[in-house]
Amino acid sequence: MVEKTRAQAVAELTAAGQPFELIAGSVFGRDCLRFKTAPATLRDLFADARSDAPFIVYGDTRLSFAETYAAAAQVASVLVNDYSIERGDRVAISMRNYPEWILSFMAVTAVGGIAVAMNALWRPDEMAFGLSDSGAKVLLADQERLDRFADITPALDIQVIAVRPDATEHPNLADLVSAYAEVTEMPAQQPDPEDDATLMYTSGSTGNPKGVASCHINIISALMSWELDQTTAIALLDEPPAEPEHPPATLLAVPLFHATGSLAVFLASYRHQRKLVSMYKWDPAQAAELIEVEKITSFIAPAAMTGDLVLEANRSERDLSSLLSVGGGGAPRAPDQVRNIEQSFAKAMPGTGWGMTETNAIGTGIGGQDYLDRPASSGRCSAVLELKVVDEDGNECPTHAPGELLVRGTSIFRGYWNRPDANAETFIDGHWMRTGDVAYLDEEGFLFIVDRIKDLVIRGGENIGCGEVEAALLEHPSVHEASVYAVPDERLGEEVGTTLYTERQLSEGELREFLSERLAKFKIPAYVWQQQEPLPRTASGKILKRELREQATARMHG
Repeated sequence: MVEKTRAQAVAELTAAGQPFELIAGSVFGRDCLRFKTAPATLRDLFADARSDAPFIVYGDTRLSFAETYAAAAQVASVLVNDYSIERGDRVAISMRNYPEWILSFMAVTAVGGIAVAMNALWRPDEMAFGLSDSGAKVLLADQERLDRFADITPALDIQVIAVRPDATEHPNLADLVSAYAEVTEMPAQQPDPEDDATLMYTSGSTGNPKGVASCHINIISALMSWELDQTTAIALLDEPPAEPEHPPATLLAVPLFHATGSLAVFLASYRHQRKLVSMYKWDPAQAAELIEVEKITSFIAPAAMTGDLVLEANRSERDLSSLLSVGGGGAPRAPDQVRNIEQSFAKAMPGTGWGMTETNAIGTGIGGQDYLDRPASSGRCSAVLELKVVDEDGNECPTHAPGELLVRGTSIFRGYWNRPDANAETFIDGHWMRTGDVAYLDEEGFLFIVDRIKDLVIRGGENIGCGEVEAALLEHPSVHEASVYAVPDERLGEEVGTTLYTERQLSEGELREFLSERLAKFKIPAYVWQQQEPLPRTASGKILKRELREQATARMHG
């Protein structure tokens, strides 16, 4: 029997008359492939998925899909009737992963508003920037965020709705929705497919964060792309998978304001009729307990969290055998962690992918044996996107030759909010988007991210990719996390510095000897700082490299 290739499986699943049929279309005037059977808008997606199956689990709160929809319709009624929210109005959401985050997001997007997913870790000045830049008309916030909002000076003229407040002068959402207790349907006001649905802020290397504006088609295409990838993986199995022992359930541990949390976990779960068990904050022991009690079948999180869970699985008596997949993204995993996921859970296989807020979290994906065989790869391209690697002159690079990664397709965002300058830098000919990632593709189309374009150490005229050095460091069994950066050097201009999270203090000689087998001598870090605790990270799981670099520079000149 001739083995079917991934390309053949995708072609069959996307052919005419199939559930994932792809047709030629456009978004924002850009030619792309569209899923013929896709819901037109998020409003349609929400309405189509109503059922009595369990959806939200948070503490003692349990809501079915139908109950979730009705509760979101009540919030939407408050926004439209009491706060005059119209199509295109921005509504900011700033809170923990409470059920109200999900209800607010559904309410705003279902009536044609734009959900501004505020970073819940922002300081008052950062909150002020996000609210002002987006022009938000209403802010829904929990007590922690209300306290920060109160510290904004000068005060902003914006209507505020309090969620789970201790005590506040602002109207309480629970009181407001009580007037619509009998409502089960969304208000009549609705969006068009190319209307902006979300505004998510993403930080660059300098300046204020940029608002990433995406429409309903962008988001739904991303959701269906993941479903196509999963269906393709099943189609390539030698035999159909066994009937699942437990209904699908996922653990929500990443923040909902991040594209992974809101799209890959929340919205993908809504489409899949998958139970969503939300955590107030990350705690590996509590996560293991929830996996056991709620029979969690999937978990998606950055490397730091999945690494925590691997350690917890190895030391815990908890039964984690319900877990079938452990997905990742946001930051690369150490090769050992990839192998440890397979070894630490009875049935779970590792997976990861590459995506950006600007691509609505899709791009490439890899899992199972492919990932075990290629732990450094981010996978192969989504069917609704195209990838290209180019040199400095814009010429396409040959296989294995690194260059800048470009992407185009159905899930690519409209543009940066109020930032025509950034859009001009990011889009080439209005279609191809510059990712800022240095990458290469192999003969089979697997993507390997090498570095960020601006994440280089230029040592005596030699360019050193921080990602390459980090990957070598992470191969050491005692190194859990590594951040590599440039530190100033009088003779060479820059030298290689690194901060490591190690399980024990490593000697300089041991580390140099280990790296000398993996890196050219000039790439081995000249400055090494070690700590026996995790490195600081953003809420989305990215290591705070700039902060570590500043600390290192201060130590050198202290």
